[in-house]
Amino acid sequence: MQRVERDLNRFRQIVRGKIKKDLRKYISHGEMIGRQGKRLVSIPVPSIDLPRFRFGKNQGGVGQGEGENGDPIGRGDGSQPGAGEAGEDSGQHSLDVEMTIEELAQLLGEELQLPNIQPKGSKNIISQKDKYSGITKVGPNSLRHFKRSFREALKRQVASGQYDPDDPVVVPIRDDMRFRTWKTTEMPESNAVIIYSMDVSGSMGQEQKELVRVTAFWIETWLRSQYKHLEMRYIVHDAAAKEVTQDVFYRIREGGGTKISSAYRLVLKLIEEHYSPAEWNIYPFHFSDGDNWGGGDTRECVELLRNQILPKVNLFCYGQVRSLYGSGRFAHDLNENFRANETMVVSEIADRDDIYNAIKAFLGKGK
Repeated sequence: MQRVERDLNRFRQIVRGKIKKDLRKYISHGEMIGRQGKRLVSIPVPSIDLPRFRFGKNQGGVGQGEGENGDPIGRGDGSQPGAGEAGEDSGQHSLDVEMTIEELAQLLGEELQLPNIQPKGSKNIISQKDKYSGITKVGPNSLRHFKRSFREALKRQVASGQYDPDDPVVVPIRDDMRFRTWKTTEMPESNAVIIYSMDVSGSMGQEQKELVRVTAFWIETWLRSQYKHLEMRYIVHDAAAKEVTQDVFYRIREGGGTKISSAYRLVLKLIEEHYSPAEWNIYPFHFSDGDNWGGGDTRECVELLRNQILPKVNLFCYGQVRSLYGSGRFAHDLNENFRANETMVVSEIADRDDIYNAIKAFLGKGK
């Protein structure tokens, strides 16, 4: 049994190394996003040699010689007529491996060298946790500590001279009984919220939304590993902004112009009404192709960010996805105005290969 467990652990280490080696590919192509369970992710891992039988040339037996239609057919010795020859090499196989979200986050942190986040805020959610850490002389039988009870009985019998080494019978009495007891402690749990905003104007197509979906998956994976409690809010906007569900966020098809300030005003409203900066770690992420309604709206966005949003959040991240129809100007405007601000991170995501660098830029500050 120990050998089986040792071999299983070795196999897990091989799989883990294989995933880590190809993690950049998984990040870029999002192969496991559609395979999520509640706490597990199924990852297709190719090129792992699995134990298998390799059959050689048989000397007679089942599957050899003549037979009827529908009978199982063996490889034979190559002398039988046929349309072609059977190959000897094995095919390329892919193994679906289940990994917990926590393990995936650990691999992500190791690969991207992400620092652990230091939560801000003076308040945290307080949860109560019961821990059986003590022993008492009274309690229910369901909490009786057998080892401690027999130890007390042995000590009593030895002290009173009743213990016979040739007939080592230990019989606990009521005074020997010991019971587990618990202590309730208050455990602070840092809590955080991710507020995703996405441009759904006419210039944002399905390709751009897929880049957002893959990037958002890895952001959420990492932040869930850093906080006990994580809430998600979703905003879509064109010329106007509205809050939607996660499903609508990734499936919605809209058109029209773009007014980014509408999204930023809604982000600010959510923070002010639901997420006090003293109690919450706040992470707004905005994704757009960088096309805004005009210079006047961009100036309003800059003012909202500088004076009201950035002072309240841990980090504000803007991801600009490339579009054939977007001007891409907004990332330049943010860089120009917030180059020295540590709370603002801007990253351009031209294609899937840029997702890796964008995640490292967004999460690499440990804020």
